[in-house]
Amino acid sequence: MSDSRFPSLIAVDPDPAASSAALITADLCEPTLPAILHEKIERAAAYAKAARSSATRRAYDSDWAIFTAWCAVHSLTALPASPEIVAVFASDQANAGLNPSTIHRRVAAIGHHHRAGGYPAPTALPTAGRLAEVLAGIRAEHGGAKRQKHPADAAALRNMLAAIEGDGLRAVRDRAILGIGMAAALRRSEIVALEVDHVGIVPEGLRLTIARSKTDRAAQGAIIAIPEGSRIRPKALLLAWIAAAGHTDGPLFRRLSRTDALTSSPMSDRAVARLVQRYAAAAGYDPAHYAGHSLRAGFLTEGAAQGATIFKLQEVSRHKSVQVLSDYVRSAELFKNHAGAHFL
Repeated sequence: MSDSRFPSLIAVDPDPAASSAALITADLCEPTLPAILHEKIERAAAYAKAARSSATRRAYDSDWAIFTAWCAVHSLTALPASPEIVAVFASDQANAGLNPSTIHRRVAAIGHHHRAGGYPAPTALPTAGRLAEVLAGIRAEHGGAKRQKHPADAAALRNMLAAIEGDGLRAVRDRAILGIGMAAALRRSEIVALEVDHVGIVPEGLRLTIARSKTDRAAQGAIIAIPEGSRIRPKALLLAWIAAAGHTDGPLFRRLSRTDALTSSPMSDRAVARLVQRYAAAAGYDPAHYAGHSLRAGFLTEGAAQGATIFKLQEVSRHKSVQVLSDYVRSAELFKNHAGAHFL
């Protein structure tokens, strides 16, 4: 006998078939909690991946592959790895002749992959003191002056441009890349990220929009002014490429096929580095001394030599700190107003 003073704890469904249909409909229309979380996790991972440049991701992946292979050879566990294992790995890398900056990047890559796998980075563990000492010792023992590529200054760039033969599509494109890359002090990743609508043509020259860069991870963008020019003439070189290519949107500098046919794909940043080395060699320079960064360094070197202030250089280069720029200015002014000029 039921007691009317207490509500029934069992709900009686007058139509079980309707209830089952409702449950099936709910399952089909609404994602379950695990599915929702999976989607959000993937989105979060995409944001985390975007926090690092594609070049950094490639380097980290390569470094991680080298570390895991080293662990396999020595029958050691790569994930998770103890600080002691990473310290021995770093020591082996130093003995193999790698420079300290590369070793430190590889240690950073190991930490990155540990965090991605849900483990703390070996350098963050309480037992990481010995690893820190090893890395400091590597810096002290193997450190030294940075081996920088030569800048493609005004004279070098003009020689490289003159070494490009013919007026075919590849020649026109490559001249534009050299001219614009140097004139706007662009990183090679910035060159290949340019799109047609990033180019503004004005009477004074060009207004180039840099939508995103290494130091602008928030993609706030920046506008670079490029004068018309009377020697390198970067505006004329770029307009010649735009006219020859004929595309009105999408990637500005596109990959060409083996037969020099225009494709819809942007160039790779590595292709820019190879391009600079190829024309450096054609102009009579040692290609081993040049790379994609030579264009950016060339603008800063030439600008400093011509008396541009650090702040005017910074307008173009977009360096966050003036410390790097001060090195270019200091190098350009080594003999200017020298303290010993009047008595040596």
